[in-house]
Amino acid sequence: MRTGSRLASLECRACCTSIGAEEPVGTCPTCGHTLFAVYDTKGWDGKFWWKGLSGRSASLWRYRELLPVREAERISTLGEGFTPILDLTEFDGAAGVRVSVKDDGVMPTGSFKARGMAVAVSRAAELGRQELFVPSAGNAGTALSAYAARAGITARVYVPERTPDPIKKAIRSYGAELIEIPGTIREAGEAARALEKGRESFDMSTLREPYRVEGKKTMGFEIVEQLGPDALPDAILYPTGGGTGLVGMAKAFGELRALGLIDRSPRLYAIQPEGCAPVVRALRDGLAKVVPWADPATIAPGLLVPSPFASERILEAVRESRGGGATVTDREIVTAMRDLATRHGLSPSPEAAAPYAALPKLVADGSVRSGERVLLYLTGTGLVYSIDELERSVA
Repeated sequence: MRTGSRLASLECRACCTSIGAEEPVGTCPTCGHTLFAVYDTKGWDGKFWWKGLSGRSASLWRYRELLPVREAERISTLGEGFTPILDLTEFDGAAGVRVSVKDDGVMPTGSFKARGMAVAVSRAAELGRQELFVPSAGNAGTALSAYAARAGITARVYVPERTPDPIKKAIRSYGAELIEIPGTIREAGEAARALEKGRESFDMSTLREPYRVEGKKTMGFEIVEQLGPDALPDAILYPTGGGTGLVGMAKAFGELRALGLIDRSPRLYAIQPEGCAPVVRALRDGLAKVVPWADPATIAPGLLVPSPFASERILEAVRESRGGGATVTDREIVTAMRDLATRHGLSPSPEAAAPYAALPKLVADGSVRSGERVLLYLTGTGLVYSIDELERSVA
C-alpha cells in the first residue's frame, strides 16, 4: 500500500546540490553538509488535505504525504506523535504571558527523539539498510534501539560513559549493542565514525542523514493543527543540543506557509545551559556557525553538545524566525524540574525543564512581552531522574 508521499528529491542548502530521493545517502556528496527532503506540491490542494487530517489516526503518520516513506508496510511505528499541549495557569516572572507546554515526554521511548527515529528508521528500511549506528547522549540511542528492533534492523549505540545508567539499560533492553566512550557526545561521534568505517552500516547522527529532521518537523505540524493558525504561539522555547528540532520546526512552518495554511511563524528561541551554550553564543556574536565550546559541563546530558553538526542550519532557523537564545544554570534547571512536577503535575527531563527556567529571563530582557502566547517544548520525561540527587549535585 502506498502512503502517497510526495517526496521528490534531496537538496543541499549549502551548495545547492540536488540528488534523487532514492539515493541511499547521508550528507551531501558534493560538500558534506546536510541534505533536506523536498516535496512536490505543485498543483496539490494542500488546504483540502489539511482539512481531511482530522479523520486520521492520532500519530505523526497522519502527515504521511509530507513524510518520506513511500510504502506503508515499511513504516515502523510505536504510536508516536500527537502529544498533548497543556496550559500552565501559574508562572512566576512572566506576568501577562499565556504559557503552554507541549509534552513529548509521553512518547513511546520517553522523548521527542522517537519522532525522528520513527521516520528515519522506516526510510532506512525502505532503502535496504540493515545496520544502523548513532552516537547519542541517551534519548536518541534509546529511540534508535526501539525502532530498529521494530524494523528488524541491527543497531549500535555509542554513548558517553557519563550517560545515566537507566538510559544505558533501556538501550540494551531493546537488543542494541551499547559502546561506552570517554568524553562528550563529540568524542562519542568521532569514535563511532572511526569504528564503523568499512562496515556496511549507516550513520543516523543528527543532521548527518536526511530523514530524522522530517520526523522532527511533525512537531511544527502538530502545533499548527492542535492550536489552529489563529492561535499559534508567538514564541517557542526549545532546549537545544544537536538542534534538529529547531531546524525541523522551521521546515514545517515553511512548508505550511507555502501551502497557504499559515501566514506567520512563531519566533524560535534556543535554550542552552550556561556550561555548554555554543548556539546561544553564536547567536549573540553574530557568527555564521558555532565555535566549539571548551570544557562543556551540565547536568542535562542531551544538551552537552559542544559543537553541533550543521550549526549553520540551526542558526539560520532561529534568525529567520526573528527569535534568539538564552542560557540557564544547572541550579535553575533543577528548580524548574521541581516546579513543573509539584505545581503542574509534569515530569520533565533536565533538558525539557530548561525552557521553563529561561522564560522569566526572556520576559525580563523584553524578548517576550505581556499578552503574547509562549509554548515551552518539553522534549523528554524526567521519570528516570531523581530531582533530590540532581539538587545535591548542584549544591
